[in-house]
This record gives sequence, C-alpha cells and structure tokens, in this order.
Amino acid sequence: MVVELGGIGVARGIAIGPAHVVEAAVLEAVEYCLPRYRLEAEVARYRRAVEAARAELRAVREQIPPTAAADIRSFIDTHLLMLDDATLTTTPERLIRERRVNAEWALKMQRDALVQVFEEMDDPYLRTRRDDVDHVVGRIQRLLAEGGGPGGRRRPQGLDGRVVVAEDLTPADLVLMHQQGIAALVTERGGPLSHTAILARSLRIPAVAGVRGARRLLREGETLVVDGAAGCVLATEDAAVLRHYRRRQREVRRREGRLRRLRRRPATTRDGERVALMANIELPEDVAAARDVGAEGVGLYRTEFLFMNRRDLPDEEEHYETYRQVLRELRGLPLTIRTLDLGADKQVDGRGAGDGAAPPNPALGLRAVRLCLREPGLFLPQVRAILRVAAEGPVRMMIPMLSSPRELAQVLALVDEARAALAAEGAAFDPHLPVGGMIEVPAAAVAAGFFARRLDFLSIGTNDLIQYTLAIDRVDDAVSHLYDPLHPAVLRLVHQTIAAGRRAGVPVALCGEMAGEPRYTRLLLGLGLRELSMHPTTLLEIKEVVAATEAAAAARIARRILRLADPDEIAALLGELNADLF
Repeated sequence: MVVELGGIGVARGIAIGPAHVVEAAVLEAVEYCLPRYRLEAEVARYRRAVEAARAELRAVREQIPPTAAADIRSFIDTHLLMLDDATLTTTPERLIRERRVNAEWALKMQRDALVQVFEEMDDPYLRTRRDDVDHVVGRIQRLLAEGGGPGGRRRPQGLDGRVVVAEDLTPADLVLMHQQGIAALVTERGGPLSHTAILARSLRIPAVAGVRGARRLLREGETLVVDGAAGCVLATEDAAVLRHYRRRQREVRRREGRLRRLRRRPATTRDGERVALMANIELPEDVAAARDVGAEGVGLYRTEFLFMNRRDLPDEEEHYETYRQVLRELRGLPLTIRTLDLGADKQVDGRGAGDGAAPPNPALGLRAVRLCLREPGLFLPQVRAILRVAAEGPVRMMIPMLSSPRELAQVLALVDEARAALAAEGAAFDPHLPVGGMIEVPAAAVAAGFFARRLDFLSIGTNDLIQYTLAIDRVDDAVSHLYDPLHPAVLRLVHQTIAAGRRAGVPVALCGEMAGEPRYTRLLLGLGLRELSMHPTTLLEIKEVVAATEAAAAARIARRILRLADPDEIAALLGELNADLF
C-alpha cells in the first residue's frame, strides 16, 4: 500500500529513508514546589541551560553555509539577543526564588506572560513575533529536560539517513539535524520563502512544507519517499515504487555531474541569444560559490549584513574595504551593489531612526530608500564608498524600493553631493558610476518609463513585487499559498518594465526568486529578459534550460500568456512551453 501526502515542494531533490516524527516543539512543563534550600541550585540549573542554549546557537551559526541567505544568520542572532535579555534570564530566576517553583515552570510562566503581551497587540505582524519567544523557550526547556546544560543527557544522534517529520523547524534546528545526517525534511507548516526553506535549499536537503496532518498520518520508522520537486511524500514499502525512486535518485546524481560540465560554457539559447547569468550574494565569502558555478558577475550584492546585529554603524572605510574585498575576489567580473534595504524583517539596533517604537507594518513603513533619505548619515558613507571602489573595477550601484520621481530626484542629488565632496577632497572615484534602481513596488513598475529615462539600468525584484501586487505576506502560512508569480498582474508588470527599458535603451535584469526557478526561465526569456541574477546553487540548472531554449518560440508563447487572465490557462500554456523539460 502507498500513502501519498501532498504539500509545497520547497527544496528539490529525492530522498528515501525511515521517518523520524518530531513531537511538540515546546515541551509541556509540570509545576512542583521546591524547598528553600534547593532554590539556588535550581537557579544554577536554569543558568546552565540558558548558557548551553547560547553555546548551541553560536555553534549553529558557525555551521551555516556561506551560500545561505543573510536573513538566516539574522534569525539566529535574534534568538541569541533574546537569550541575553532580562525577560528570559533574570525574570525566570526571580520567579524561581519568589514562587519556589522549578525552572521549567518559572520559564513557562514568563513565556505565557510575554505571549500575552504579543497577543494583545493590534498589529498582526507583531503578534507573529511570539513564534520567536516559543523557539527560544522551547530550546531552553529541551536543555532543561536533558539535564540543564552540557553536563546533562546527550541529544539523540540517530538521525543519519532519516526523514524528519515535524510541525515546523527553526533554521537552528535544521542545521543541527543536518549535522546528524538527515535525508529530508517534511513539515506541516511553512512555505518556499520561509527561513527554514531557504536554508534547506542552501544545504541541499530535499524538503516539502505545508503537509497537513503529517505527524498524525506518518508513523515513526516507516519508509518515506520525499520528492522535493513534485511536493509529495510517499509512505510505502512497495518494492517497485522504491526501485522507481532510487532510479530517479541515480538520474539526479548523473544530471548534477552533467551540470558541472556547464560551468565554463556561455549561456546561449539555441537561436543564438546570449543570456547573462549572475549571482545574488550576501557576504564576501559567497563570491567563491558564485565563481565555482561560472557566474558572470554579481547581479545583486545585499549589504545589510554590515548594519545588522551591532550597536554602532559601519563607517565609510568599513564599507570601502568590504566592497573592495568582494571586487578583488571577483577578479574582473562586474559587481552590482544594492544600497541598504533595512526595515521590514531586517532591523538594526544602531540605525538611530525614529523613537524606537516598532512600526505598525514594517513592510510598508520606513525601509530601504525611505530610511536612507530620512537619514542621509546612513546613506552617504555607503554611497561614497561605492563611488571610491568603482574606481578599481566594474561596479554599479542599485537603489532598492524606489516608488516615486521625488525619491529618485533626492537620491540622485545625494549621489551628486557625494561626487562633489570626493572631487573636492582629491579622492579617487568613478564619476561615471552607473546608478540603477530596483523595480519591486507596483508604482515603480507602472512608472517604469520614467525611471528608465533617468537611470542607467533597472532590476526587477520579484519577491517584493509579487508580495505588494497581491497584498500577500510571503512568509505568512495563512496566505502564502496565494503567492503566485504567474498572476496576470505580476506578469504584466514585469513585461511593462522590460518594455520601458527597451524603449529607453536601458538594460533590465531580474534578481528575485523567479530567476532561479527553472520552470519560469523560458517565460522570462520570452518576455525579453537577457540578464538573470540568482542564488549560486540554481545557476547551472538555469544555464541548462537556457541552452535548450529557442528564444523566438518562447517569445511567441509569452505573448499568448500575457493575453490570458485565467490561472489554469496560463499554467497550461506554461506547461506547453516547458513540455520537453519537465
């Protein structure tokens, strides 16, 4: 018998192995009263567990692969900061002493009090921050159950080759399980753009999310097949089914070998159209991964890591030396530096903006270029550093989240101010530094003609463009299924931006998640894109699709798709376009 469960494929690959079903993430705490003479020993046990949690997260952070998104490191750092906060350190200790209760119960009391505060907030985004509290509390509770710290019981190590089935996992948990050799991941919650899904792709762990009832329907130890591309999970002992998927595993390994041979070949369509495949990077260390897959440069260098998880701000020299290191590592390949995009889910303690109050809706608040214009002291050191490093190699500067002509005029005025100051100082810089903008707000896509006439290049950021066009939080489980890159409105905005660039004679690239998804490659080429920037792990797959594509044929089908409004008809035409691929 075969039991098949469906979900969302978030990390491609096929895995076969016995199930390991993870029960509740937060352990149930039991209250018991302590005699006074045991209270200090209990406080010491709690402190050991907190310190063990810190040590565990620090070790996890060191194991995060360089190719993982910076948001993953930020997620871990947020939990580390929470472990330093008095609300989870001294307050539970005070409760142990005052209430004469065990550490587990004191921590539960404090957790419930914190969650109640979050639940009473009007803003749904802030209410979701209770998840961070639960993740950290769950980690401490587990360590208390294991003996209160490094001297307690060791965690089970028997995950080698197993398929982990859980309600959800934090990135930290996934790193720990990866170290123990898990074969695949199945979760009841989550989506393709969750922190854990992004990390699973970086670690090359096949994963399927959104599998409702997985822990109830799948049994510990039974054989599972996980198909991350198809988004399905099979529970089966059927020999024929297992032979089929083992054969597919071998085919995947052979294909990976073929892809490696494409590294030094240009990305050219069958009818001779040249396509530039660039890499998205987060850290200087990511350049090695980009070069290893034959990226033609960096199409998106996210610079937020310089600002995050610190109390001060980076100065001009820190910016300059960091960008210079990346440029040297690229060895002549072009580098596109995005100016800081802080705000939304990327906050920084040292930015000094506002009154410290949390914004009611961070994704729509003071972020990216809006923050830069409000606080030029954040922006100008970065602009000056980019101008200076551009004198040493091929560098472009890209402004995120542009939405109005007034914003653009203010940005260009600040860039001119930085140029004038550097010239007056006699500093070496590139006076002709190309300045481009990201089209990731519907208003910018509608006004793309204006931006194309005033900028040197455009780059479409589909992650935010889709989110804002469809009014969907892409990491919210309740609505993430509505996040649709093929929505007619999204495709028309992408096409409109490309057409505006063509009329103005300005190059247009695409640097969102769509760029690294092979099923969209032909459609994007058909819409007229000739530069795609993506995570290095997907670049060779995209190159393979490009080489198998006739651009003229793709353009004919893309024009037909743009005339459609029905999602099923769009999906059918996309299937026709990709008929020989999947």
